[in-house]
This record gives sequence, structure tokens and C-alpha cells, in this order.
Amino acid sequence: QLQLVESGGGLVQPGGSLRLSCAASGFNLEYYAIGWFRQAPGKEREGVSCISSSGSSRMIADSVLGRFFISREYAENSVHLQMNSLEVEDTATYFCAARDDGSSCGLGSGAEREYKYWGQGIQVTVSP
Repeated sequence: QLQLVESGGGLVQPGGSLRLSCAASGFNLEYYAIGWFRQAPGKEREGVSCISSSGSSRMIADSVLGRFFISREYAENSVHLQMNSLEVEDTATYFCAARDDGSSCGLGSGAEREYKYWGQGIQVTVSP
């Protein structure tokens, strides 16, 4: 069974950093585009960042540009989201997702539907 598992979330003060990881079991992430999405209470889910299977194509949401960085670790079969200068507004449940077409990636609502496999999500709380 194909599974994605997020890790690395938690509680951090504003200005702090966290590194989220998305690990796969049952399949090789190397062939999939991976996206990170988040959902805050009372808000719609939004795309944060994504990376193609080769790593040559990446997208980042304007709200986290310059603070969040996505990367792949092929040896670990995982994808990471480095989150720096965290703000209270970054508080949300973060999900990673895999898309069969790894040639590119997307973050919009239409693109979100193309991600077939989803993790259970992990909480990130930014609070003084």
C-alpha cells in the first residue's frame, strides 16, 4: 500500500524554524512530483510548495517565498520542507502529496486534484 508520512512538525516561536519531512513507503518517490499543502482552521487548503520528480521544477507560494525551501533526498526516499522565519500565520496542518505525473508540479486548486496520494498531515503551531 502506498503511504506518505509527514514528520518534523511541532510548536515553535515566531521567527523560528522547522524542517518537515515527507517519507514514502510502498513506492519510490523519485518518480513523483511532491507538493506540500497546508490548512488552517476555518480556511481552505492552500498549496505551499512543490517539486518535480527531477527536482528541476519547483513552485513556491508568495506567502512563504524567501522563507520556505523544498528539496528532495533521493537516498532517503523523502522530500523536505525547510521553514524559516516562521510567522503566526503559518500555523496549520501541513500535508504532503504525490502526483503521478512527475514532470512538473502545481499548487493551485486545479493542480491539487492531480495529487493522488496524501499523507495524514502534521501540525505546525507558531506561537509566542
